[in-house]
Amino acid sequence: MDFQTITEIDVKDKTILLRVDLNVPRQNNTVSDTTRIERLLPTITYLREQGAKILILSHFGRPEGEQNPEMSLAFLTPILEKCWDCSVQFSPDCIGDVAQDIANSAKSGDVILLENLRFHKGERANDSDFAKSLAALGDIYVNDAFSASHRAHASTTGITQYLPSAAGLLMQEELTALGKSLNTPQTPVLAVAGGSKISTKINLLKNLSKQVDYLVLGGGMANTFLYAQGNSMGRSLCEKDMADTARDIMYAAARVGCEIILPRDVVTVKELKENATYDIVDVNNIADDQMAIDIGPKSIAYISEKIKGSKTVIWNGPMGVFEIKPFDNGTNEIAKIVATQTVEKKCVSIAGGGDTIAALENAGTTADFSYISTAGGAFLEWLEGKGLPGILALSKENPPTKKCRHL
Repeated sequence: MDFQTITEIDVKDKTILLRVDLNVPRQNNTVSDTTRIERLLPTITYLREQGAKILILSHFGRPEGEQNPEMSLAFLTPILEKCWDCSVQFSPDCIGDVAQDIANSAKSGDVILLENLRFHKGERANDSDFAKSLAALGDIYVNDAFSASHRAHASTTGITQYLPSAAGLLMQEELTALGKSLNTPQTPVLAVAGGSKISTKINLLKNLSKQVDYLVLGGGMANTFLYAQGNSMGRSLCEKDMADTARDIMYAAARVGCEIILPRDVVTVKELKENATYDIVDVNNIADDQMAIDIGPKSIAYISEKIKGSKTVIWNGPMGVFEIKPFDNGTNEIAKIVATQTVEKKCVSIAGGGDTIAALENAGTTADFSYISTAGGAFLEWLEGKGLPGILALSKENPPTKKCRHL
């Protein structure tokens, strides 16, 4: 898609409405993972160096359109200042006279954090009046929140109808990385899809099976496919009612030459707990009182060989119950193979989704992947082949068509 980036427009002395995603994990008013904040630094630095005034737009939690002090963004101000190495002011509202006065008094290089967008019902409703009120605060809209761009909200789509719009540097980086991995990838392409259920990832599996050469399945999702092949899964997590869907996906994949790779052996336990006694059995030999919770060494070896022969690897979801040791072994070993291939420049690797990032962090491999997307739902919808509303709204083919009082 053809869209403007902030390096293509004049931002000097302009007030930039910068949509970011500060919906970060919080514990006692501290942020346990500042990755999303740190990744915004290049955009913040660029805009400040160019003499722009920056108004930060973000949501936090689900206040359902109510003023909820527990979900105020105010606690983030000192954290942003530390991560971005600059002063950050706070506005107690994101629209209205207070926000307008703060915006009017801003100087070049100033950064102002506006209060939680979702304190207003108009945000999630994509209400035109709310979008217009946001737009009235600035001159240019910049979207640097890929992770929020699968939602057609006022701050991701509605506002683009009133202001010239562009992508931030993080958005540009994300779209470039994701585009290269699936739209114009180096082949062969291998995708790893894990997780508990196929019912939540049907569109993902259908789209990937048409796009990639190898589709590796793990977790409870793989159990359902194994059951569809006639294997008894014992007490394993398994969606038996989805067997026909699994078979349809396998047939469709075979028709286009995509090899779906299922576990050949699995780690089984009678009781799921840390350091539980376990067995390693072939998938056709799972006892009735056992549950499969990780892939075994035969599976790891076969998947590893396929990874070594691939030029692009896309990853979403773990191979097993990685949260409980030692049943993170399958995920860890596969992650390490991908990381090694990446470091040796033998493949490009892209990963995304909350569980995926946690699994790769557990394996100690996040720094070695080509790109890690912090997006959850947006990353999944992109893998499903869906057009994301917030991205489509940035297209040069969709210029502003309406006016707000500021203009």
